[in-house]
Amino acid sequence: MGGGNQPQGFVKVQKSRAYFSRYQVKFRRRREGKTDYRQRKRLCAQDKNKYQAPKYRLVVRFTNTQVICQIAYALVDGDRILAQATSKELDRYGLKVGLKNYAAAYCTGLLVARRLLQKLGLDDIYEGNTDVDGEIVSTEYENKKFFVEEVDDDKYPFRCFLDVGCKATTTGNRIFGALKGAADGGLDIPHSEKRFPGYDRDAKEYDAEMHKERIFGGHVGEYMEYLDEEDNQKYQEHFRLYLEEDLDADALEELYESVHEKIREDPSPAEKEDFSPDKSFKRKAKLTLDERKARVQAKKDAKIAELEEEED
Repeated sequence: MGGGNQPQGFVKVQKSRAYFSRYQVKFRRRREGKTDYRQRKRLCAQDKNKYQAPKYRLVVRFTNTQVICQIAYALVDGDRILAQATSKELDRYGLKVGLKNYAAAYCTGLLVARRLLQKLGLDDIYEGNTDVDGEIVSTEYENKKFFVEEVDDDKYPFRCFLDVGCKATTTGNRIFGALKGAADGGLDIPHSEKRFPGYDRDAKEYDAEMHKERIFGGHVGEYMEYLDEEDNQKYQEHFRLYLEEDLDADALEELYESVHEKIREDPSPAEKEDFSPDKSFKRKAKLTLDERKARVQAKKDAKIAELEEEED
């Protein structure tokens, strides 16, 4: 039984008043887990001998429903967006389902690259890699390495750097599908094959054919065939939207090829539709205190009358 006069154990003060008086909270987006400021500083800080020339970033983000790709650069009062594309726009080009997978990420990266180069007047000079084979394209020009097929003497290619946010950069991640699409679209983005699907870290070998298969949705087709054989009910549920569009495993490669061609033909954004709100809906006016009391009293009277009828 412990009493009030029992000796207490020594408790060391770990964080004193001096600690808390000097405590500084971290940035809001760091507290929310949205921004890696160590990464962002290195992506945004420009060399001083480049006289405040913008440092462009290819920003790739995945939501529950789509892929978002943006070309952005930082200013003191916030980021500016040069071009943007989302996988929901791929509906215009014939791709209506599977808007988050690796192949859709490639298409979105290709779309934002072609859209940006068209905006800057570089789309004819830098067409990118029209033969999608999964290989990395690079060239040396004036002792510098560029990740395009050929460098024009008058205009350098548009260089930007991949911004992955807080995503883990594991081998085969869908983020690198968007990177490959943008690189094949004609942007100069420094990268290597070490994070692409098909790279074997132990053997230090890169299988470009495996990457090509992933770009054209081969992994989705394999899973469709597997489910169709093993569990047809789950296949009907899991790929319901594919089946509604009459897409099977054999039709995917042809579909993605046609999407790539249509993106290159017209990467410009769709015209904005005029929005006219529905003004027919009117809110009901709020009842006054007397009206609310009268409403409650009417309900009470009705209930009392009902009970009296039941007693009779």
